[in-house]
Amino acid sequence: MAYGTQHWPTEIRLKQAEKRLEIDFDDGARFSYPAEFLRVESPSAEVQGHGPSQKQIVAGRQHVGILAIEPVGNYAIRIKFDDLHDTGIYSWEYLYGLGQNQETLWRQYLAEIEKRGLKRDPRAR
Repeated sequence: MAYGTQHWPTEIRLKQAEKRLEIDFDDGARFSYPAEFLRVESPSAEVQGHGPSQKQIVAGRQHVGILAIEPVGNYAIRIKFDDLHDTGIYSWEYLYGLGQNQETLWRQYLAEIEKRGLKRDPRAR
């Protein structure tokens, strides 16, 4: 058992056409993650930095898709996005937390890009 893992996925569905990842967990929780949300919340050092104060805001990813997911041991997946970002290792605990806090995290992201004058759509002017 991986350290810290309390919730294990029972089913993972990649919906490429919908640009969405769906995960069912063993406690009955079910989460549906838009690719854009997963990309801007990537656990990679490129996005998260090396501490909470270093988190980078990634804008212009409204149309990002998921090319593939691959297992990392028995505790995580690596998501390969079509913008070629693939360095984030999404542990089951991280994904569960993202699912539980998706609404709040998304609101915070939208507020932050607006505050910085950034756009979700890279084609927007």
